[in-house]
Amino acid sequence: MSLSAKDRMLSRAARDIEPGMTVNLGIGLPTQVMNHVAADCPVCLHSENGIAGVGGLAPSGQANRNLIDAGGGYITCAPGGSFFDSAVSFALVRGGRLDLTLLGAFEVAANGDLANWIIPGKFAAGVGGAIELAQKAKRVGVLTTHTDKHGNPKILERCTLPLTAVGCVHRIYTDMAVCDVMADGLHLIELAEGVTQAQVREATGAPLIVADGPIPTF
Repeated sequence: MSLSAKDRMLSRAARDIEPGMTVNLGIGLPTQVMNHVAADCPVCLHSENGIAGVGGLAPSGQANRNLIDAGGGYITCAPGGSFFDSAVSFALVRGGRLDLTLLGAFEVAANGDLANWIIPGKFAAGVGGAIELAQKAKRVGVLTTHTDKHGNPKILERCTLPLTAVGCVHRIYTDMAVCDVMADGLHLIELAEGVTQAQVREATGAPLIVADGPIPTF
């Protein structure tokens, strides 16, 4: 059975999680990435509310009310996992101990600017740990649909919403493509199965750089 566009995106992002990494998964879509990481892959999953060694989302009917991630989702704890207060948790973040963070986004700019915490005029619970995660992780990836529900591009030449962090994003995973932010601009690296380069260009609000030759698919 073929994967849905969302599952292909999650599975593709999971491929960039390597054994031995310490990883933080942002609220929303990114929390589902661990469902696509091999169970025997040694990864330390960090949650900024004070857990290192998250085992993933708790199966339905097996939730422990005392185990939640930063977004309030019920989780499991991997063998050897540990718990600590917010001061220690953010010391890990600020100390640059995270190899990778995967975050959601309202908008991403071609230069790596990220807007993911508020749409003016709408309720927002607060920026949470997003600012520090985006600034301090060694590598920042974004998971998002390529366009919003009205069909407008979410990848832009410049963000129009309040920024979370400037120039922080390295890679963007969408339901249509994988793009890398590089010094010379936004590079189209991979295409989702069944998606054409022309469709991605039309759905992107910024110029795309494409290398010669066939583009890999995921």
